Amino acid sequence: MKRLMEESAVKFGTSGARGLVSDMTDRVCYLYTVGFIQYLESLGQIRPGMNTGIAVAGDLRPSSPRIMNAVMRAIRDRAYRPVNCGFIPSPAVALYGIARAIPSIMVTGSHIPDDRNGIKFNQCNGEILKDDEEEILSQKLEVDESLFDEDGSFCRPAQSEPADDTASREYQERFLNFFEPNALSGLKIGVYQHSAVGRDILAVVARRLKAEVVLLCRSEKFIPVDTEAIRSEDVELARKWTAEHRLDAIFSTDGDSDRPLLADEKGEWFRGDVGGIFCARFLGAQRVSTPVSSNTALERCGWFKEVTRTRIGSPYVIDEMIHGTHTSPGSVIVGYEANGGFLQQTSLEMNGRKLSPLPTRDALIFLLGITVLARRSGKTLSELRQELPHRYTYSDRLQSFPMRISQAILEHFSCNLPIMDVARRTSEAFGKIAGKPLKLDYKDGVRISFDSEEIIHLRPSGNAPEFRCYTEAATPERARKVNEEVMAWLKTWLNKEPA
Repeated sequence: MKRLMEESAVKFGTSGARGLVSDMTDRVCYLYTVGFIQYLESLGQIRPGMNTGIAVAGDLRPSSPRIMNAVMRAIRDRAYRPVNCGFIPSPAVALYGIARAIPSIMVTGSHIPDDRNGIKFNQCNGEILKDDEEEILSQKLEVDESLFDEDGSFCRPAQSEPADDTASREYQERFLNFFEPNALSGLKIGVYQHSAVGRDILAVVARRLKAEVVLLCRSEKFIPVDTEAIRSEDVELARKWTAEHRLDAIFSTDGDSDRPLLADEKGEWFRGDVGGIFCARFLGAQRVSTPVSSNTALERCGWFKEVTRTRIGSPYVIDEMIHGTHTSPGSVIVGYEANGGFLQQTSLEMNGRKLSPLPTRDALIFLLGITVLARRSGKTLSELRQELPHRYTYSDRLQSFPMRISQAILEHFSCNLPIMDVARRTSEAFGKIAGKPLKLDYKDGVRISFDSEEIIHLRPSGNAPEFRCYTEAATPERARKVNEEVMAWLKTWLNKEPA
C-alpha cells in the first residue's frame, strides 16, 4: 500500500486516506479499502464468508457517492456485506459499528474544499490509531486489474446498496435517551445548516428536546467550513442572525459533522478548546485529555482531577484516554480537540440516564452539553463563558503552503540545534511580537511560551499543504493580533528557499 500512496498521491494518515478527487480514482479507493480489510483479517477481527457487515457512510461532497460505491464494491469482493448507512455524520457511522463490533468506513474530506475527499477507517472498537497506520500501509495488495480501465475507473459501474437509516436513528436516540425530554425548553436555537451532513439531525434533536428551531442558510453547494479557522463571513452571519432572530444559540458543524460550531446569544463563536472544557464539566469528567494546542484555561480552572496533553490528532487523544482507563480506573474519562471534536472513553450516568462510550470525535454532545449546562445554571452562553480564567486562543492557517517550506520553518527552530542558536532565532523572529521566549515544546510542531504569558505554536498540517498557527494571550484581541503578526512572518518564507 505504500507504493499505492506514492503512485496515486493520495496520502494515508491520521484522518485516513485523503487526496484530490481526481487522484481518488475507483481503483485507488478500492485498493485502500482492500488494504484496510486485509489488516483487520490479520488481526482476527473479521473473517470472510461469515456474512459480516461493514458499515459505510458519506458526507455531502459531490464525489462522495462514487467513492462510497467503490468502497462497497471492495467490501463485496472480499466476501463481506456492505451496509450503506447513507449520508450521516462520522460519529453516527462509528457508533453503529462499535455497537455491533463491526468495522465502519466514512467517506469524507472533513473541512477541506470539495476538490478533495477522503476515506476514514474505523476498526470494530473505534478509530484506527497510530500503530495501525503503518500496519495498514504494509499490506501487500493483489487486485484483478481487469476491473479498471486505464484511467482507474471501473469498467462496469459499481453497484450501489440501498440506504439503511438505522445508524442515523440510533445516533439521534443516543442523545434523546440521555438528555431530559425538555432539556432545551424555552431556548430559541438557530441551526446553521450550510452543507453539513448532520444538518437535519441537529434540527430534529433540538426540536425533540423542545427548543424552538430556526433553520439558517442551507446550501446545496459544498462549503468547506473549518471549525479551527472560522471564515470571516461566518463571524458576521452569526452576529446578524442572533440579532435578527433573537437566538439563544447557534448550532452547526463542519462537513462530516464530527466537529462543532456553537455561537452564544451575541453571535460569538465558542472556540473548540473552550467549549470542550464546559462539555467535560457538564459530563462530570475526572480525567481530561487534549492536544498541546488547546487553551491552558483547562488546567487553570481547577475543575478536573487530572489533565493530560497529547500531540494533535484524535488517535493521540484516544491513546491517552485508553491509558487513563488503566491508571485511573472508575473515572469518567473524556477528551477533546482544539477543533471542538469531543470524545468519550468511558460510560457515564446522569439523573438515571446512561451515555455509552463514543471514543471518536463528536459534535452533538458538545453542542447539547454546553447549552444544557448554561440553561441549568440560569445563565446565557456568554455568561457561562466568563466562568473560565481569561485565556484566549486564536488560530489561522495558510493554505497551499508548500510542505518543503513548512519543514524548513520547523528546522529553523530545531531542538537539534545548539540551545543558544535556537534562543537567538526565536527572539529574532518573535521577540518584538510576544516578548522573551522561556520554553519551547516540540511535542507537535514548535510551541513557544513567552515571559508575557503569551504562546505561539507553529505546526504544518499532516495531511494537506497547509501551515497553522495557534496563539494564546490574556485577551481575544491580543491573541488575534499576535496570530496576525506571526502569519505575516510565515508568509515571508514563501520567498525563501529552504536551507
